[in-house]
Amino acid sequence: MIGIFYGSTTGTTEAVAQDIATQLGIDSSDVHNVADTPVDRINRYDVLLLGSSTWGNGELQDDWYGFLDALKNKDLSGKKIGLFGCGDSGSYPDTFCDALGLIYEELQGCGGTFVGSYEPQGYDVTDSLICNEGRFIGLAVDESDPAKTDARIAAWCSLIRGL
Repeated sequence: MIGIFYGSTTGTTEAVAQDIATQLGIDSSDVHNVADTPVDRINRYDVLLLGSSTWGNGELQDDWYGFLDALKNKDLSGKKIGLFGCGDSGSYPDTFCDALGLIYEELQGCGGTFVGSYEPQGYDVTDSLICNEGRFIGLAVDESDPAKTDARIAAWCSLIRGL
């Protein structure tokens, strides 16, 4: 069972979470805003899709700090973790979608298996924290290139659907 957990300040990441839910046939009751969701809710799911926008100099969306602190103390063994997020490569190329890299780094020792990485084709920026060994660690939605958003979400969802 898949649960989506997101933090959103302006609604963009929330909209992406809803688009992912629609593409994957996930019920709205399994889409959670980390601002008002207890971390133990993750226990219901085998697959966790975690989404955050990137703010400032590559920082997490504000609601993620407390949730991530609690999440990194959980045993995520047996769970698959997919990351998605929003950034702006035009204005912030050095920190594009770095929030995903921060979540990735914090959850490394928790026992989960990360899924949904892909080669970053069609992106101008490929050297931020979202890159690991030449691959994006999760779905990167680029607000400076919105015409590609729907196709990127669909392609990433096909990776997740194949789990």
